Amino acid sequence: MWDRNQMAERAAQELQDGWYVNLGIGIPTLVSNYIPEGIEVTLQSENGMLGMGPFPISGDEDADLINAGKQTITELPQTAYFDSAQSFGMIRGGKIAMAILGAMEVAENGDLANWMIPGKLVKGMGGAMDLVAGVGRVVVVMDHTNKHGVSKVLKECTLPLTGKSVVDRIITNLGVLDVVDGGLKIVETADGVTEGELRAATEAKII
Repeated sequence: MWDRNQMAERAAQELQDGWYVNLGIGIPTLVSNYIPEGIEVTLQSENGMLGMGPFPISGDEDADLINAGKQTITELPQTAYFDSAQSFGMIRGGKIAMAILGAMEVAENGDLANWMIPGKLVKGMGGAMDLVAGVGRVVVVMDHTNKHGVSKVLKECTLPLTGKSVVDRIITNLGVLDVVDGGLKIVETADGVTEGELRAATEAKII
């Protein structure tokens, strides 16, 4: 299976030169460490930053430079700052080519649940709903099953939805799946994982 860093490295292969990309909280934030050589992308954060650099090394953190997940980051010579209204204008206006997001559940038709578990205290949806509705492509990066071994790639989501039919590709610790008409299509399996193992861990229909 892939670990978190290998999943992030695989997700980085989705990047295309010249794209503006939003990275969600969790594993997606690691994608910035694996941008392929020769590919130049501009990372956007919905709290008002365009052109995020890599994570700082220990001791060089600046508490005033954070991403939407409140992690300290670095700036680049071309970094631009603005208020959240302009940031969401970029997202809602279709200026962001792709969002790489974490998830709690994804359904076979591309439905996404990634913001709330009923009964647990949450601060709000954040920018997730705007991102899945406004960007050109949505890639989800998550563990294939929960800690009990139950599939998170489902026929239907059981948690409150962030968006309906919004996910294009799912990258998990077991492999890569595309959302297509009628279900999911296996693109590749993770190192050491067979197609049978991937199918067995997936509740959703694989065609």
